[in-house]
Amino acid sequence: MGRIFEKRKHSIFKTAAQNSKLYSKYSKQLYMAAKNGVPDPDANPVLRNFVERAKRENVPSHVIEKAIQKAAGTGGEDFQPARYEGFGPGGALVIVECLTDNNTRTISDIRSCFTKTGSKMAANGSVVMSFDHLAILSFKGDNEDQVLEAMFAADVAIEDVETKDGSITVFVPPTEFYKAKTSLIEAFPGLELEVQEITFLPQATKTLSEEDLALFERFLGMLNDCDDVQEIYHNVSLP
Repeated sequence: MGRIFEKRKHSIFKTAAQNSKLYSKYSKQLYMAAKNGVPDPDANPVLRNFVERAKRENVPSHVIEKAIQKAAGTGGEDFQPARYEGFGPGGALVIVECLTDNNTRTISDIRSCFTKTGSKMAANGSVVMSFDHLAILSFKGDNEDQVLEAMFAADVAIEDVETKDGSITVFVPPTEFYKAKTSLIEAFPGLELEVQEITFLPQATKTLSEEDLALFERFLGMLNDCDDVQEIYHNVSLP
């Protein structure tokens, strides 16, 4: 019984640590969205998007509400966005986005992840140029023409529309995200978006050797363990 308990205990602690990281990530994003706009999701589309994303990932309501209430008060933390770029194991291209209240601490943590895996940080702009910065909206459907008509009627600038395996994916510039989302919901009542995010998509993917892949996965794990890391983008084709 003792051995089974030890396994369960490890699983419980691991899950708790993952949840803690997820809650911390969304608390910062919600706080910043509310602080930079208004602490009301109905009047702040950026905040509303983070609230919806947090709920989809099962972040408790009290965590969401606490972050928004905190932003509504005076003072508080002053988080700033920070982006780091570099070359991971096997020459992988990596973009790390953070929210930090201490740049010295954050860059030290990120640099340590690169150094310990034989990776190399790069100057800002040298890696991001190999990615497309896009907003993505994906949902069940197959009538691409109707989607295009809705986008054109709302004067949304479209980068691309893709239909595959019963799903339609719309790619638009980040600045068009909320306009595109609103026009789709209005044109297709009851529409459920399976993906709605602003992301960096690699212009070409890279396949790593077994050895480099193992090191790259360790590298990602180290970055994810950093409290200030919010998102990691890369060009590696993972199995």
